[in-house]
Amino acid sequence: MNEIEAWGSTPPITTIDPNDQLSDAARRRIRESVPASTRRAYAGDWRRFTRWCDEHQRTWLPATAATLAEYVSHLADEGKASSTIERAMAAITVAHTSADTPAPNTRPARAVLRRHRAELADAGRGVRKAKAVSITALRAMVDALDLSTLAGLRDRALIVVGFALGARRSELAALNIADLTFTDDGLQVTIRRSKTDKDSAGRTTALPYTSRPGTCPVRTMQAWLDALAARGQTSGPVFRRIDRHGTLGRAPHGRGDTNGRISGQAVAIIVRRTALRAGLDAASAFTGHSLRRGFATETHRQGKNPLRIARHGGWKDGSATLAGYIEDADQWQDNALTDVGL
Repeated sequence: MNEIEAWGSTPPITTIDPNDQLSDAARRRIRESVPASTRRAYAGDWRRFTRWCDEHQRTWLPATAATLAEYVSHLADEGKASSTIERAMAAITVAHTSADTPAPNTRPARAVLRRHRAELADAGRGVRKAKAVSITALRAMVDALDLSTLAGLRDRALIVVGFALGARRSELAALNIADLTFTDDGLQVTIRRSKTDKDSAGRTTALPYTSRPGTCPVRTMQAWLDALAARGQTSGPVFRRIDRHGTLGRAPHGRGDTNGRISGQAVAIIVRRTALRAGLDAASAFTGHSLRRGFATETHRQGKNPLRIARHGGWKDGSATLAGYIEDADQWQDNALTDVGL
């Protein structure tokens, strides 16, 4: 039995050579090598693909290049974002690989996708970028929070520390209290694993005390941990769900981790909700990625070493993504037309 079964579709039954069999432990580790959020997304993509194939009398395992291209065209007709289609194609490819079945040739499907991107661009629907949180915006967001509430203390720590770390939303959600070490100089945060850390080597990032208590990552985190400790919570997740009554709790209907850990999606909701509460321009464009993007652009504007920025935020050396953020930040400050005599 293999990975594809976890996605709700069982491949044809065949005789398995004992040398090809996997133990339950090995299968579990292979499955968990892919982040849970990615597995859930792929599972949904695969279900939608198999349903579409059934409706159109097409074979989904193995799928042909023509079937994949037609499905991509179908998603394009539905107005799906190119990133959504890319993920669907990846899910289909991984499903074939997991079933020990050759994946379909993606060249025709990618030609369809390229044309779809051009159509989106012509219609003014290019790639939507998360709006960066500036220092000014960060202060406004913190000022908009009610710090007399448990949720206010949590959201302030999440927003401030998320910005100071340049963290991905999944990294914030995964933080445990044991990952935090307070020193005389500030706070050391251990990121145990991340999107680009395939070998789970981890990294430790130092956050110093800053001049403004309300946006100091050390003080805001300590205030949140004190609030948790007052409720008997001294281990486990750092950032936890808070129910509508203002108490620590689980997600509605029993979904989510039993320890109350928030999800990466919840990080995005908190950031956008706080931006809206602060009345920021284009607040709806803020996402969980806005903190990470804001860290990159604001530290670059202050002349920080690009290598130090990359290492601090967990970007790979020479990251094209980080370079793109810096280029966006420089479009006015270091414009090619500035002082040329026009």
